[in-house]
Parts: sequence; C-alpha cells; structure tokens
Amino acid sequence: MKKERRIKRADEFQGIIKKRNSELNSKFVIYHVPKQESYARVGVSVGKKLGNAVLRNKVKRQLRMMIQDIYQKSYSFDSVVIVRSKYFKSDYASNKQELNELFDYIEQRRYANAKIK
Repeated sequence: MKKERRIKRADEFQGIIKKRNSELNSKFVIYHVPKQESYARVGVSVGKKLGNAVLRNKVKRQLRMMIQDIYQKSYSFDSVVIVRSKYFKSDYASNKQELNELFDYIEQRRYANAKIK
C-alpha cells in the first residue's frame, strides 16, 4: 500500500473515529468518512489486548497487503480498520474475503448515492 494512501496521524484517526460511522463483522470494525483527498485512504489499528508487539506488527503487515490487493481507488471514503480478536481464529484467505466483503458493503450501502449526484 502506497504511503500517501495511508492514514498515519493520530488526529486523523481520531477525527474519523469520532464521526461514529462504522460497520463491523466478527473480525473487523471499519470507521469511515467521505474522502477528502482525490483518492481514498486507509489506516490500520491493532489493540494492545490482541498480543505482543511482534504479533500486532505482523497483523498490520498482513492487513496492509490485504488492503493493497482489494482496496479500490474508486472507493469514495477514507477508513480506519480495527482488528478484533476473532481475526486470529481464521486463515489469511478467509480474513481477506471478509475484509473485502465489508469494504464492498460500505461502498454499496453508504456511498452509492454520493456517486450518483
């Protein structure tokens, strides 16, 4: 995932999370807002309760690879992905599938009307 497509600053994370627009499934919570740049951006967060630093960094690397494969430039929202504990009970492929379904759900349900206008 390219660096300019990442959300890194704490105030940007907090700004997106404070809007309280979220969708979730058993493995992920995704907070989202309409994009402010000409391209969609994404941030990744893994809580300290989920493991030590080595494990959390591994999960973040995996998520960045998943997002690089599935995140479309045409998405009309910036998002913050937060990992839940059930992430560890499945393999990479099924986690990627669920993340993809959640991103598509958000795009179709929340932002389909914005593209029509």
